Amino acid sequence: MIGQSEMSLENKIILVTGGASGIGRATVNRLALDGAHVIVADTQAELAAEVVTEAKSAGGSAELLEFDVAEPGAAANAVKTIVTTHGRLDGAFNNAGITGPTVKLLDIDPMEWARVLAVNLTGVFSCVQAEIAQMIQQESGGSIVNTASICGLVALPHATAYNSAKHGVVGLTKSAALEYGPKNIRVNAVCPGFIDTPMLAKGAGASETVLNGVINSLPMRRIASPEEVAEAVAWLLSPQSSYLTGVAMPVDGGWTVQ
Repeated sequence: MIGQSEMSLENKIILVTGGASGIGRATVNRLALDGAHVIVADTQAELAAEVVTEAKSAGGSAELLEFDVAEPGAAANAVKTIVTTHGRLDGAFNNAGITGPTVKLLDIDPMEWARVLAVNLTGVFSCVQAEIAQMIQQESGGSIVNTASICGLVALPHATAYNSAKHGVVGLTKSAALEYGPKNIRVNAVCPGFIDTPMLAKGAGASETVLNGVINSLPMRRIASPEEVAEAVAWLLSPQSSYLTGVAMPVDGGWTVQ
């Protein structure tokens, strides 16, 4: 129940991109439970609408905003729409992303490369740029969390485009944190490992053998639920993490310490 939450984000206006499924969906529900009004953004409007209904049914507050982060100008227009309606933007979780091709570098189609970077890196950049511009204008600061990956800290084989984009997100996060800390704007990243989402199932080819191999490679010997990543995101967006900025936080069951 909402009353059982600490309500640490009460009445905050927070944008979540890629909010229709997986980590995004779990984070929408977590933020709504914490009292935020969540703008659920995705290209999959029907699924995103279900998430909005889900959050409201639990006593939270949410609304749908359909847009594609890879479309030029879309992020800036989305932020303008939010501010026109609500007067401000207090936080954002830039989570929209795609997996990309699972092939060796020499076999990557340039169009596939461009698409992965357009969504996973340039899309995050466009969102961060628009969000920070608004947060500076409203002079109240804010908190931004970007979805990177363990692939932003290390590299997985046959994932050159994804590795490159997620390393870029980590660099973007650090740069933004460095430049806009004096404006009371915090920018951090979460680096999820192997999470029980449709993206993992797609990447593993829905193969039980592959998934078991993944599990056996983890110190904690299990994959995470999307809700476990959502908890980290909610904390980074909240005042409880007020002295953290520029952090790329692994949420990976210890995988990257090996």
